[in-house]
Amino acid sequence: MSAALALILAGLIAVSAGCGKKSSNAYTGDNNTLYVYNWGEYIDPDVINMFEEETGINVVYDLFETNEEMYPVIAAGGVIYDAVCPSDYMIKKMWQNDLLRPIDYNNVPNITEIGEDFITMEDAYDPGGRYSVPYTWGTVGILYNKRMLDELGVPYPTKWADLWDPRLKDEILMQDSVRDAFMVALKKDGHSLNSTNDQELDQAMNDLIAQKPLVQAYVVDQVRDKMIGEEAAVGVIYSGEILYVQGELEGTDVDVEYVIPEEGTNLWMDGWVIPKNAAHPALAEKWINFLCRPDVAAKNFEYITYSTPNKGAEKLLDASYLENKAVFPDTKALLKNSEFYDYMGPQIDRKYNDRWKTVKSS
Repeated sequence: MSAALALILAGLIAVSAGCGKKSSNAYTGDNNTLYVYNWGEYIDPDVINMFEEETGINVVYDLFETNEEMYPVIAAGGVIYDAVCPSDYMIKKMWQNDLLRPIDYNNVPNITEIGEDFITMEDAYDPGGRYSVPYTWGTVGILYNKRMLDELGVPYPTKWADLWDPRLKDEILMQDSVRDAFMVALKKDGHSLNSTNDQELDQAMNDLIAQKPLVQAYVVDQVRDKMIGEEAAVGVIYSGEILYVQGELEGTDVDVEYVIPEEGTNLWMDGWVIPKNAAHPALAEKWINFLCRPDVAAKNFEYITYSTPNKGAEKLLDASYLENKAVFPDTKALLKNSEFYDYMGPQIDRKYNDRWKTVKSS
């Protein structure tokens, strides 16, 4: 078995383990079937049904857990997908490596529903929005359990540096992601989360190693479940998880809050793209246009609870959602000290990845 094939199969095993409407390992050549590759729990299953019923197009839906898991599957080209949902920096990496095809916006008239602020922000990773359409957006922050911190005698966090408090031993959940972990340390130290400076990266690496005895676990989606179960006092989490957590804790005495640290954070956006080798780009554009329809985007938001850039959808949402500043913070204020991740090339990737391996093995 070749290394490339092994990597593809490993990715497919991972996505099949997630939850989705359908899953398939291979493109069958069916010209009325759309092949979608998305994050786990990142769409309302009813939305897929609606699309199929309204268009007559069949959807095969596969899952990935991280951008880094998704990328080699697309790059290898052994498995063909028509529509994929990466994050901002990965979108930049994909188009710079000639893996994407431009979107024909004549086939996506609902692009007008995406807010101008988000079209402008998209220029940071996809100038002119040639290759991607915003799907969700948000921040990375700290979720904390007020009662547990009170019992530990630890003040509620306001900055990333608070995650180095020795009183939090075995109470911290960190993201199992090289960029998210280094973002926390780099921002704590007053550096850009896109730093390429060896001294700054070494400082962040050493800080993460020093923090490691305090960390209960490096996890991804499990942060929300562990926080709901009061298994940890604090966790680094994506803002889109907040409504889910609050909903699960409604009626209980568990009190959690979300804070965007004062040093600044990662402002992120996920978007739909069409791989260059897509067999059905026209079907992909129908899919993207459908997801941009306000009623569909609103329905989707209420299921996945990740902030929508769709202004038409916002008009359909209950005011309580829009008033929740963890979910819909002021974008202009965020831009003052927050940043998108940048794709900085394979050499810089290696700088981060090598140091991350050192952190994980320490």
